[in-house]
Amino acid sequence: MRRMLRRLPVPALALVHALLGCASGSTDTPGTAAPSMAPAEFGALVSRLSEPGGFFPSDNFVSNELSYLHVLGAIRDLAVTGGAYVGVGPDQSFSYIAATRPEIAFIIDIRRDNLLQHLLYKAAFSHSRNRLAYVAFLLGRPVPADVAAWDTASIEHIIRHIDSVPPDPAVFATNTALAIEAATAAGIPLDVQDTANLARIHRAFHQMGLDIRYSNRGRFGFGGYPTWRQLIFESDLDGNRLNYLASEESYQFLRDLERRNLVVPVVGDLSGTHAFAAVAAELKRRQIDVSVLYTSNVEQYLFQQGGFVRFADNVAALPRAANGVVIRSYFRGRHPLNVPGYSSTQLVGRLDDFVTDSRDGGYRSYLDLVMRNILPLRLLPVPTRQRSAS
Repeated sequence: MRRMLRRLPVPALALVHALLGCASGSTDTPGTAAPSMAPAEFGALVSRLSEPGGFFPSDNFVSNELSYLHVLGAIRDLAVTGGAYVGVGPDQSFSYIAATRPEIAFIIDIRRDNLLQHLLYKAAFSHSRNRLAYVAFLLGRPVPADVAAWDTASIEHIIRHIDSVPPDPAVFATNTALAIEAATAAGIPLDVQDTANLARIHRAFHQMGLDIRYSNRGRFGFGGYPTWRQLIFESDLDGNRLNYLASEESYQFLRDLERRNLVVPVVGDLSGTHAFAAVAAELKRRQIDVSVLYTSNVEQYLFQQGGFVRFADNVAALPRAANGVVIRSYFRGRHPLNVPGYSSTQLVGRLDDFVTDSRDGGYRSYLDLVMRNILPLRLLPVPTRQRSAS
């Protein structure tokens, strides 16, 4: 990995609190070594890197990849840590970030709604001293007066409490307003449609609660996609619960990164000419290499739409750590690395291998990609494991 981020001006703590509404009395843990970005710098960076939003026929409120944690054993074995994280989608990226502890993260997605959802997450982190308060913020539940006592609670205890508290429309409305206010304070321009869409996304969490899930907007209904509850209780292949909400330490690492404006949401097409290239240029300017690239199954669509070669060229332009990896998901039929009981298969490959293969004749198809650019789910022997009950 290259040297750490060049030091930038850091605003006074009081200004950060004023602009981002940071809650007082929070549980503080050491963050990464990277310096904070001022709110105005963060907002300007989001705007400079982003493209106009594109269409995608789903509401990705939460991941549809129940297998999302299965790659973490291989990532541990490869000692992938630090550097930069670049990924797509909603909060499954948070679990990868918590596992690999990058200096900075860029969440790039073609849907502008994904940017708005990450602004909602940002406000939730800012106003929530612990995991209980965070989940309550997103679901529009009141926070108990003894919230500090929940700092060390197990995730099971937290979820039982959330289940016992009905949604509160007044809390939901206040929290939506706080998210819009935080985005405005950071200088991210939101038009009337943006604020309506942010409120719509938050309303879905408020109304569906922990049963919220990925939706294809009526094309195939809910299709058995996992709920947020199931995703929270998922584990890696060794049975370790490694969702970012499973431990207070992981949550506090992410909260620190978010409050210092080092999780940067970007609207962009992975095969486009601006956003991805601009992220690569920003990382080169900061002299930080990419340790993790998470693409979900976006490459499947890029093959269908003729954009895969441009995407591969964009990846080649990224500054890459020697042990950098790409994480992807496979949904089309069975895969040799599929874990019984899971409709998705999580795959991990080496970034440098992907770039080399793309230059040396390329990949013939999406199936060729997911069969060639893969590592074992564990570089050590893979334990046999059936899907766990949640």
